[in-house]
Amino acid sequence: MKYLFNTLLLCAFTLLVTGCEQNTNISKTTPAASQEPKVEVKVVVVNMFEIGEDEGDKAGEFQLWKAGQKLTKKFDFPQSHHDLYFNEETGVLGMVTGMGTARSASAIMALGLDPRFDLTKAYWLVAGIAGIDPHDASIGSAVWTTWLIDGDLSHEIDAREIPSDWESGYFPLFSHGPYKQGATAAATNHTPAGEVYKINAQLADWAFELTKETPLTDYPAMQALRAKYVNYPKAQLPPFVLKGDHMAASTFWHGKLLNEWANSWSKFWSNGEANFVTSGMEDTGTYQALTYLDAANKADKSRFMVLRTGSNYSMQPESLTAAENLKLESGENGFAGLQSSLESAYSVGSIVVNDIVTHWAEYKNSLPYEVNE
Repeated sequence: MKYLFNTLLLCAFTLLVTGCEQNTNISKTTPAASQEPKVEVKVVVVNMFEIGEDEGDKAGEFQLWKAGQKLTKKFDFPQSHHDLYFNEETGVLGMVTGMGTARSASAIMALGLDPRFDLTKAYWLVAGIAGIDPHDASIGSAVWTTWLIDGDLSHEIDAREIPSDWESGYFPLFSHGPYKQGATAAATNHTPAGEVYKINAQLADWAFELTKETPLTDYPAMQALRAKYVNYPKAQLPPFVLKGDHMAASTFWHGKLLNEWANSWSKFWSNGEANFVTSGMEDTGTYQALTYLDAANKADKSRFMVLRTGSNYSMQPESLTAAENLKLESGENGFAGLQSSLESAYSVGSIVVNDIVTHWAEYKNSLPYEVNE
């Protein structure tokens, strides 16, 4: 009798445990099955800073995009610099990464790993202001980029201590001094390790062709500044759309000698292909994060575009020293081209964004230049 009782008790216990395990398995799978579907994002607009509020005061890079693209749905984003805003009808998502490569890289990675969003088919548009080389363009101009050059990864010796025959105190990692003018990474056996990225040139060409005739705003303060650049014909032109390449460095540098270095550095790492036109702080960090997300099948790096617009010249006119010019540009009135550069970023960039949204049925699975061949 005792044996029978123990047997029944054991059976009951076994059934109870089995049932609990089954219930546990059900409870583990039920939430996943009931999760809301991911938000499909068609375009991510990447801005770097906002001056104050997101609307209603002096605008930074984000305000025109938030208003113009009707980014009204807020997603809390405490793991990064700034909350996200979304247009549920168009699929356009706006983000502000914060300034500098560290913030931009971490912000892009945080978004890419956020389980709320499906970014596998999303296009990415960096739209931000920049310094601009007066050899190539004028303030207010909009520049579509193919090459991203990093201006931080290097050796440096203070300019007051460099040998007399050196052109610059900056030189590549794993070298002992700057190379002669015209040297390239390939010729000197330097394998890039984050110093240079070539993004999708065909997509940049498509964006340029789509926007090259866009009228850009011009203001009296810009005209007065342009007039000082008497030996730089392109710097004296009204703002226009062009193609050029971008250097990202977390130090805000300025002046003729550093401008020469930026041109030389860009040529070196691109093996002579890049033409330095704009300077900023973030884009190599942004793209590095995107390459990791691409490798994890969470984003597509071939859908990445960079549009930089000139808020200030990257060097002084001949009538001023670098220090004098920087003081004027960063004084009470700020950059002469700031307002125009913010407007150029939106007026040019929004044409591309709107075209992607309009033709999403084709562009979701094929890149625009493939569809339009």
